[in-house]
Amino acid sequence: MLIAFWIVGGLLALAFLAAGLMKIARPKEALAASGMAWAADFSSTSVKWIGIAEVLGALGIVLPPLTGIAPVLSPIAAIALAVLMVGAIVVHARRKEPFAPALVLAIVSIVVAILGFVAVA
Repeated sequence: MLIAFWIVGGLLALAFLAAGLMKIARPKEALAASGMAWAADFSSTSVKWIGIAEVLGALGIVLPPLTGIAPVLSPIAAIALAVLMVGAIVVHARRKEPFAPALVLAIVSIVVAILGFVAVA
């Protein structure tokens, strides 16, 4: 179970780290122009905070079990990312955009949380 946690959790963390860093580094207009049309409906500050939440969630999945300090925080971070993705699903559904990527990330986040509670915590 620990190996499964590291594989799935590592890939999930990598995906959220990349997405979060992109939201932090790029202006909201560039994000909207590159296919993230939802960004136009939010303030620049909100988009940056979403990116910060994704980066912190990615670090929260990997760092606690890696350092051995409070490893129970890892599945909690995965649950927080799943909640964030539920919000993304709602936004995309209201805009009549495809929400499958957010749904997949939410499901994988829940899987990582379960693996984390079983294997790590």
